[in-house]
Amino acid sequence: MSNFYWGIDLGGTKIECAVMQYADDHCVLRKRLPTEGEQGYQHVLGQIKKLIDQCAEEVGEYPKSVGFGTPGTLDPATGNMKNCNSTHLNGQPLDKDLQALLGCPVKLANDANCFALAEATLGIAKQIKPDAEVVFGIIMGTGVGSGIVVNGKVLNGCHGIAGEWGHNVLEANGAPCYCGKQGCVETVLSGKGLERYYREHSDSNLSLPSIVSMASQGDKFAKQTIDRMHSYFGLAVASIINVIDPDVIVVGGGVGNIDSLYSEGRDAILPHLFNPTLNTVLAKPALGDSAGVFGAAMLVK
Repeated sequence: MSNFYWGIDLGGTKIECAVMQYADDHCVLRKRLPTEGEQGYQHVLGQIKKLIDQCAEEVGEYPKSVGFGTPGTLDPATGNMKNCNSTHLNGQPLDKDLQALLGCPVKLANDANCFALAEATLGIAKQIKPDAEVVFGIIMGTGVGSGIVVNGKVLNGCHGIAGEWGHNVLEANGAPCYCGKQGCVETVLSGKGLERYYREHSDSNLSLPSIVSMASQGDKFAKQTIDRMHSYFGLAVASIINVIDPDVIVVGGGVGNIDSLYSEGRDAILPHLFNPTLNTVLAKPALGDSAGVFGAAMLVK
């Protein structure tokens, strides 16, 4: 019987492996290699194999199965990857190729799903509400991603896109999104979206942390940007609560570091909520950059 369960976080610039101990979920080894995606799909597969072999040598055991967090989704209809910003993965039967390469079963999930799974089972949701049935994990950074965990399991959905909250239309006739629509949650509430809004109204180009700081100092356009963020965050999150009614919503990414999301942003949810009170807990993540690779490992625990 194996002592460990394994996860790989397949990122655009790095591939990270975590080897976790069954007995106590302790991480006994974390190791990284560069992805080098510009060298193509087969090269990336080779990097994954090299990393697995190096880790197996260090822990003295080859994996019986491996969970993978990926920058896109495996389409249940075609068996191929889709929606990957690491475009060399799109259209590839990644799970089948990995199983053949590694000689063991693999399980894939979107990186936002892995974030949600880790925070639900090992991170902040487990700490503050260990009996939580439904956890919704949001990554609000350069883009916006999210995942749903129900009773400790990732919800994938019929099309493999469960939790794709970032591509619901939030602002009619808003900014164009790479997905082809306009005004998606991602265009409004991502760090880039907030910075763009400030730039368009102030003619100044500031980073999001600077905009937050300027808002606290009374800058008119910075305050307008942050107030708008609160309002749209409330509207967008209320739709999630009305549909899946999560116990905990974990908000990661750079935008999730803005403290006022958990006060003014939370207050902005209630006017759009079907329920007269809001009992869902909004929380910052506990696992930092470990969440993705830990969540990948949890896929095969």
